[in-house]
Amino acid sequence: MENTMKLHYEVDGDDFTRAGEASANVKKTLRKLGVAPEAIRKVAIALYEGEINMVIHAEGGYIDIEITPNKITMALCDKGKGIENVEQAMQEGYSTAPDEVRSLGFGAGMGLPNMKKYTDEMSVESTVGVGTNVYMTVFIQ
Repeated sequence: MENTMKLHYEVDGDDFTRAGEASANVKKTLRKLGVAPEAIRKVAIALYEGEINMVIHAEGGYIDIEITPNKITMALCDKGKGIENVEQAMQEGYSTAPDEVRSLGFGAGMGLPNMKKYTDEMSVESTVGVGTNVYMTVFIQ
């Protein structure tokens, strides 16, 4: 891979049937590019968790991916209700997901913690009533 590849995905809110399409497509693309399997695994997990969060909490948004020879950067941006307490939201098991979402097997409070666990760098910018932007980087070894 010589230079930079950029990918863009729109994520529909409340559409659990399509949730995960972006992460699956990125995983396929990274495989075709010959990226190390461990980096692909980390990106796929972190991106899937973020995508699901966008569907559950934010009525969707968009994901921008940038792939370079050294790293994969992901920006997940939504216009949802925002996160009141990011530090609390980063704790394993903390969830604001409604019961109907939990009944589908989502909303266990592992989204943000897993996103942090499977990325090399992560930051969350959230404004209540405006939305949330999550920036993640996975370095390619």
